[in-house]
Amino acid sequence: MKPALIVALDVPSVNEMEAVLNRLPDSIEWYKIGLELFCAEGPAILNPLKKRNKKIFLDLKLHDIPRTVANAVKTAASHGVQLMTVHAIGGRAMLEAAAEAARECANPPKLVAVTTLTSLSQEDFIDLGIGRSLSDQALSLGELAVSSGIDGLVTSAHEAGALRKKFPGALLVTPGIRMPEGDIGDQKRVATPAFAVQQGATHLVVGRPILQAADPASATAAIFSDMKNAP
Repeated sequence: MKPALIVALDVPSVNEMEAVLNRLPDSIEWYKIGLELFCAEGPAILNPLKKRNKKIFLDLKLHDIPRTVANAVKTAASHGVQLMTVHAIGGRAMLEAAAEAARECANPPKLVAVTTLTSLSQEDFIDLGIGRSLSDQALSLGELAVSSGIDGLVTSAHEAGALRKKFPGALLVTPGIRMPEGDIGDQKRVATPAFAVQQGATHLVVGRPILQAADPASATAAIFSDMKNAP
């Protein structure tokens, strides 16, 4: 599978989203809609992307009782999204219910499970009472998700290599992507596009490095170039 770039539309309104879309090249096939924009505009926020024939990654990180998550998956699929997130820490029953719900849809979305947020560090794990290392947590929750029928995982590029070896057929979605000179913002485990591809990522999620660039089209081209130059 050729690695795909997903641009994260982390903006507060449909007007700002439209402005971003008008500045970006048509070569971008995938866009991510997250909590901020979805809560602000509701499912209607997906329409501008569907009109442009774009693929939609709905990143709501579903985490609730199994029945609620299953129904949410079916509802989201009815809006024409291709990729969705659930939290692996929701447990096996929830993950299995989500996977079964997706399979029952007329146009089944792919589901990827979040193992550990890229904003968390090992020190944060101590605060949360988690004794495992970041890598061990990713592998353990990855095994739980994949064995429950989930299509792939959301993971830092730094854990992607180990996950690729363990789950050769899984989708691996990597946020926290930055160019070498980029500002890491509130991310703690970042990586370059080339490194993420080298580690086996199938989808790279990029937001601020493109949205906040003086020339978003040039920033996009640089990221595509770095992806192609992966060893």
